Amino acid sequence: MDTVSIPTDLRAERPSVSFEFFPPKDDAGEAVLMDAIRRLERARPDFVSITYGAGGSSQDRTVHVTERIARETTLTPLAHLTCVGASVAQLRNVVGQYAAVGIRNILALRGDPPRGGDGTWVAHPDGLSHADELVRLIRSLGDFTVGVAAFPDVHPESPDFEHDVEVLIRKADAGAEFAVTQMVFDASTYLRLRDAVAARRDLPITPGLMPVTNVKQIARMSELMGTPLPEAVVSRLAAVEGDPEAVRQVGVEIATELAEAMLAEGAPGLHFITMNRSTATLQVYENLGLTAAR
Repeated sequence: MDTVSIPTDLRAERPSVSFEFFPPKDDAGEAVLMDAIRRLERARPDFVSITYGAGGSSQDRTVHVTERIARETTLTPLAHLTCVGASVAQLRNVVGQYAAVGIRNILALRGDPPRGGDGTWVAHPDGLSHADELVRLIRSLGDFTVGVAAFPDVHPESPDFEHDVEVLIRKADAGAEFAVTQMVFDASTYLRLRDAVAARRDLPITPGLMPVTNVKQIARMSELMGTPLPEAVVSRLAAVEGDPEAVRQVGVEIATELAEAMLAEGAPGLHFITMNRSTATLQVYENLGLTAAR
């Protein structure tokens, strides 16, 4: 049974550490993922999460892998759930699947529109339109701890930073107990959001941290997420782009520096976006001298 309190861990003196993975496309990818998870298990993170694919495309495998983590490892899974393409009845069913294997921590997300369309968000006819509605639904279904997403660099559909703060406050009012940000490459954007929310609500916000190992990959992710890459980061990576090992080392250095800066300013922890690989994440973890949760 999953009894770990993520919000409590985020308020502890020791920085919280968590790892994020993306859903594999097939059984071979799942084997690679489970190997990475077992390697990272030695760091004993506070929790791990499996994202949904674009447009909710990987829901079944996301649920399956999250259940495997609950059953086969000592790790605490944070289950992802999005509104994309799902009716309220379907959402209730997924929450029931998670609860059946003892998962009580859920990250509630509106989700991104499926790729291939015009990029406009369209809710399921019998579904939900906003993450705060999903938070309320999950909380109504049982004793769940619900987290939400945060956007330090402003959500692609948001008119401005102030609107993003209001949206995050609404999620907290709906029952969210913590937030995890998109990947951060400028510590000041994270701190600005953290401070703006802290002035109004006690909502721990953990920054997402991605050690870059592939320049083209991070450029693509930056465009998809609407997260700008600072020129200082781009230039350091561009200088070694032709050398994969050098790219990995520079990516680890950048992630370590960002982590040190945010932890020094009171970030409650770090949420590593691993890209289903363990080496770079473990190197940053070791560079920071972080200690295992339990």
